Amino acid sequence: MKVDTGIGANLASIAARTGAAEEAGLDCVWAAETVNDPFLSLAIAAEHSQRLSIGTAVAIAFARNPMSLAYTANQLQEFSRGRMILGLGSQVRAHIERRFSSQWSSPAARMREFVLALHAIWASWNDGGRLDFHGDFYTHALMTPVFAPRPHEFAAPRVFLAAVGERMTEVAGEVADGIVTHGVSSPRYLREVTLPALQRGLDKSGRTRADVEVTCPGFIAVADNDEQLPKARAAMRRHLAYYASTPAYRAVLDLHGLGDLQLELYACSKRGEWDKMAGLVDDEILDTFTIIATPDTLTADIRARYGGLVDRINVSWWRKEWWPAVNDELRTL
Repeated sequence: MKVDTGIGANLASIAARTGAAEEAGLDCVWAAETVNDPFLSLAIAAEHSQRLSIGTAVAIAFARNPMSLAYTANQLQEFSRGRMILGLGSQVRAHIERRFSSQWSSPAARMREFVLALHAIWASWNDGGRLDFHGDFYTHALMTPVFAPRPHEFAAPRVFLAAVGERMTEVAGEVADGIVTHGVSSPRYLREVTLPALQRGLDKSGRTRADVEVTCPGFIAVADNDEQLPKARAAMRRHLAYYASTPAYRAVLDLHGLGDLQLELYACSKRGEWDKMAGLVDDEILDTFTIIATPDTLTADIRARYGGLVDRINVSWWRKEWWPAVNDELRTL
């Protein structure tokens, strides 16, 4: 199992966090898109590392277009000497339409076409062919020499897709190099829903499971010791309550017979009752969807939940004092 971490949104800390991750032997640093542009973080990460993969987990695809993202990812792929992973997510309709003032329709079909357009653009630059992509959502049919980046020695960036629903997961299996599951996705959901849907997509493209990577952000909290566990559990309870309120993740809760909980959490969120939301997540639910561990139990917990299911795990918090032993153990999964 590959082991990754996030590098946050504060540009002033990216260099130090990236250097620490490389020194610790991690495999990839991911930049999310929340209050920031993740590509700025990755430019710094690329400059301050030699071996680590760098990736977005995730950049919002529908707030952009294939051409603009193709330029950004291609430039980072060359600058990092082939270490770029372009992780894309659809977000949800409200954010795309009301926050980004962009178009939302048929997200799975649109994302499939988005990835195919990216590859057509990159091929026109690196292979010298004519750009002539025509789809239902995107058309890219003009590329003049002044705007075409010179070919470089590295392949096109790998593309990972964030997916929870079955249709988007199938698209990832069909056209992407990897899938970024969501932290709210339980091991049962991965086993019974995600991996079968991924395989259906792979079957469409004539590929196998070995051709894609499954990465799991996980809802994982690590406490320094047993005395710190209650604080970690309280924080993770609030975290889970927020995400479980999201209608897009209802399918995961339905699988566990918790669909009514999603409706109740959603109603609370609309009323701003954040403390009440956390109180609706009991210990059984918390332990179903999250890992809350100390360093000496972390590996066993990850093995029990995700062993044999995922190829990469994202551990967002670690200390250099206890990390080497944990890192070595995770490699055996």
